[in-house]
Amino acid sequence: MTAERADGRHNRELVLRTAMRVFADEGLEVPLTRIAQRAGVGAGTVYRHFPSKDILIEAVLAEHVRGLAHAADRWAGRAAPGEALVGLLLEAIEQSSGRVSVCNGLTGDKSWPRAALAPAVREFGQALERLLLAAQRAGSVRADVRVDDLTALIAGGAALRAAHRSRTRGARLVRLLVGGLLTKEVGFRDTDAGRRHETRHCLECGTRLRIHTTGRPPSYCGPTCRQRARRRRR
Repeated sequence: MTAERADGRHNRELVLRTAMRVFADEGLEVPLTRIAQRAGVGAGTVYRHFPSKDILIEAVLAEHVRGLAHAADRWAGRAAPGEALVGLLLEAIEQSSGRVSVCNGLTGDKSWPRAALAPAVREFGQALERLLLAAQRAGSVRADVRVDDLTALIAGGAALRAAHRSRTRGARLVRLLVGGLLTKEVGFRDTDAGRRHETRHCLECGTRLRIHTTGRPPSYCGPTCRQRARRRRR
């Protein structure tokens, strides 16, 4: 690869990463000149790689969706089927909640996916389907759940997280939504890449549980939630 081509690729990635942050912080109405300013490049550099804002938004969406597809494969390789699906859903909701304005472009415009975005959408759909089928075969997730149910849950969960004034309560509600897919107890693993330990939450109310070094990890915060969950299952 020539130095000129390497420099062009670097500039494209720089503009793309900057656009992700600017769209998340300021919305989709921000002009391309603002993105160029934040990226520290000339407006001509932005227009050279992304001739219109629609093309740039599509590229941002494709990058976001492709990242979720890679996350799905990562979860599949490090957790049991049910935990992998739950972990991916929570991670996808967490990432998407900070990019609601961008993700609205994916769900609000019926012309999506366009040509450049379609491969990323297809890649994520296939990865999500693999996780779902594995979790259903393991008996961890309801048999009537479909992939389009999960994509709708991700969009709805992201909107809920972004709209709720309390980050803690928003996360609790998201975990309750995801927990509705399950047929049996599944631990909620922390999606923060910087944390190596497993974090579990009450499957009924979402309260963070204290994990002991010995014995079976708890699934409920106390007898009330355990009895409530049993009544709901019956």
